Amino acid sequence: MAVLIAQDLVPRSPTLAVAAVRREAEILLRLRGVVDRELSLLLTSDDRIAELNRTWRNKPGPTNVLAFPMADEAGQGGPAMLGDVIISLDTAAREAAAEHITLHQRVTVLLIHGLVHLLGYDHERSEPEQVLMEDEEQRLLSALHREKRRGKMVRLAVNVDHVATLRQARGGAEPDPVQAAGICELAGAVGIVVHLREDRRHMQDRDVILLRQTVKTKLNLEMAASAEIIAIALKLKPDMVTMVPEKRQELTTEGGLNVAGQKKKLASVVARMTKAGIPVSMFVDPDPRQIRAAGEIGATFVEIHTGRYCDAKTTAEREREFDLVAQAATTAFEAGLRVNAGHGLDYLNTAPVAALGAIEELSIGHAIMARAILVGLDQAVREMLALLPR
Repeated sequence: MAVLIAQDLVPRSPTLAVAAVRREAEILLRLRGVVDRELSLLLTSDDRIAELNRTWRNKPGPTNVLAFPMADEAGQGGPAMLGDVIISLDTAAREAAAEHITLHQRVTVLLIHGLVHLLGYDHERSEPEQVLMEDEEQRLLSALHREKRRGKMVRLAVNVDHVATLRQARGGAEPDPVQAAGICELAGAVGIVVHLREDRRHMQDRDVILLRQTVKTKLNLEMAASAEIIAIALKLKPDMVTMVPEKRQELTTEGGLNVAGQKKKLASVVARMTKAGIPVSMFVDPDPRQIRAAGEIGATFVEIHTGRYCDAKTTAEREREFDLVAQAATTAFEAGLRVNAGHGLDYLNTAPVAALGAIEELSIGHAIMARAILVGLDQAVREMLALLPR
């Protein structure tokens, strides 16, 4: 089973998280038992698909999706071709806007429509077959969503910034965030998170260099979109970067990144990181507009900001903020983005967020470090892990 994806786009074409589309296509083929065939997917523009529509179907103008089944036998030891699905991202983007959904959600529907065509369904043959085809498409869409959630364990990434904060308060060498990261990994954390701020208030350049050399799990570098930090990230090559807002006067990060308001700038950062093989996450408030923007600029992940939920003073306010987090996680997941969450989570409020099926990983720092003062860092990490679904 293989999925070959090509792009034939013009500069104005919308952007899409291609890796997420490939993953969904592979799941769909597996769900239909088509494991011995190769699927070719072309993401293209209105002009190109209009040319194909005219040449092969004798119809004028662009369409949203075309499907061309293949009957070739396997050759030279490779799998046989199932066929080609061609999707116009221009048309898909207009349809997504009209339906108030993300581009990825619309592309997923079109991918399923094209795949079902390749499997022999044709809504143009008769009304009963149209009904059969629509039923199969809906069945596959539901199965895809179930499959993407199946067997997920929520992972814990520990932010060690506050170890460096304590060190910097005295200007000495202790405590060491690099040593702390190792303890967190041994206790079961699957990732280490650090924020290299422009003012270097806690983590220092030497810290992140040593962490890159010593972290055995995954190093997630939180960063602002500044030229200096971008250059450091490209040289450091962490396992992923998370774009966050940054203000000199704030004690800690306040609120999510305004992705929708600076799409051009952030898209450029995403493109540079992607070229360097570094996945990018956007730290955003639980706001569908920001989530859509993250997908549109090509981010692989979003990290949902849970601060307002954690800071809520009343039960009603907490429930309202939790619902926003839950809805945002589902929106991002269905848009093809991978979903993390963090900020303000502690031993009392983490479990409900961890139970949300769309979330892969939680980033927690302050609560674990505060608990570590009382029980030790290893025990503090293990106590947090005990709250997560396994």
